[in-house]
Amino acid sequence: MPLPLYLLALAVFAMGTSEFMLAGLLPDIASDFDVTVGTAGVLTSAFAIGMIVGAPLVAALARNWPRRPALLGFVLAFAAAHALGAVTTNFPVLCAARVVAALANAGFLAVALTAAAGLVSPDRKGRALAVLLSGTTVATIAGVPGGSVLGTALGWRATFWAVAALCLPAALGILKGIPAGRDEIETAGRPALRAELAQLARPRLILVMLLGALVNAATFGSLTFLAPVVTDSAGLSELWISVALVLFGAGSFTGVTIAGRLSDRSPGPVIAIAGPLLLIGWPALAMLANEPVTLLLLVFMQGALSFALGSTLITRVLYEADRAPTMAGSYATASLNVGAAVGPVVAAATLVTKAGVLGPLWASGLLIAVALLIAFPLLSAITAGRSTELLR
Repeated sequence: MPLPLYLLALAVFAMGTSEFMLAGLLPDIASDFDVTVGTAGVLTSAFAIGMIVGAPLVAALARNWPRRPALLGFVLAFAAAHALGAVTTNFPVLCAARVVAALANAGFLAVALTAAAGLVSPDRKGRALAVLLSGTTVATIAGVPGGSVLGTALGWRATFWAVAALCLPAALGILKGIPAGRDEIETAGRPALRAELAQLARPRLILVMLLGALVNAATFGSLTFLAPVVTDSAGLSELWISVALVLFGAGSFTGVTIAGRLSDRSPGPVIAIAGPLLLIGWPALAMLANEPVTLLLLVFMQGALSFALGSTLITRVLYEADRAPTMAGSYATASLNVGAAVGPVVAAATLVTKAGVLGPLWASGLLIAVALLIAFPLLSAITAGRSTELLR
C-alpha cells in the first residue's frame, strides 16, 4: 500500500477520535450543560447529520479542487471547530460546532475515499479502504479511550483541545505526503456531475447504501450509550469505560483488517457469517451485561463483527458507484452517517422504556435483524460484479 494512504489514515485517526469520543464523555457533558444524557446524545446525531449533508454537498463543490489543498483545508476547519467546542458554555453552540466539524470531516472523507481508491489498482479497493478505515479503528483503540481518560482527569473540554491539536500533525502529513496539483482523474475524461448524481437511481447502489446505514446505526446506537451499560449494568467504575472502548476498538481493528482482505473477492461469506453472529451478539450483550467479563468479551466481538460487516458493505458502495469517480466517496460517507445519525436517536428513545440502559443493545439487534431480512434474499445481487444485471 502506498505511503500517502497511511498519511490519509492519520487524519482519519484524528477525526475518528472525535466522532467516537462522545461515547465516554456524554455523562460529563450532560452534567456540565445541565441536560439529560439522552439530550447530550443529540451531539452524536448532530455530527452525523452534518456528515450526511456535507458528504455529497462538499464533494460536489470540491470535485474540481486540487486534492492536497482540499484535504488540508478540511483538516484545519475540523481543528477550528473543536477549539470552538472546547471554549463554549452554550449547548446549541456546541451542537453547531459539531455540525461544522462534521461538514469538514465529510468533505475530507469524501475526497480521501476517492483518493484512496485511486491510489491502488481497481481490484484492491477493499484493502485500500481497510487501510483508510484503520485510522478510525485505531482511534477507537487509542484515541477514544485516551480521550475518555483525559476527560475523566481534566474534564471533557481537554479532550476537545486534544483533538484540535491532533489535527496539526495530520495536516503536516498531508502537506508532505499528498502530491500537489490536480486529481489523478483527468478532468476531460471525468463524467459530468449530473451523470455522477444519476448513479443514485441505481437500485443496487441504493440497496448497499441502505444496508451499510442499518449496520452503522446498530453500531453507533449501542456505542453512544455504552458508558452507562458499563457503570450501571456491570457495576464497574468509570475507568472501565475506557477499557470497554479499547476492547471495542481492538475488535473493530481486527474486523476491518480481516474483512479488508476478503471484501474485494469474497464479500458474500463475510456478510453471510458476520451478519447472523452480529444479530446474536447484541441481544446476548443485553442479557449478559451484568457479568463484567462476559460483557467485555462481547464488546470486543461486536466491535469486530460490526466493522467487518460494515466495511464490506461500504466497499460494495464504492464498487457500485465506480461510474461516479468524484462522488463515490461521498455516497459511502453518507451511507455510514445516515446510520450514525439514526442509531443514537433510536437508542435514546429506548432509554425511557423498561429496558433502561440496555435498551440501545436491544435496538441494535433489531436494526441488524432488519438489515439481514433485506440482505439475505438479495445476497447474490449485493455481491455481484458490475457485469451482473440483477437489480439494475
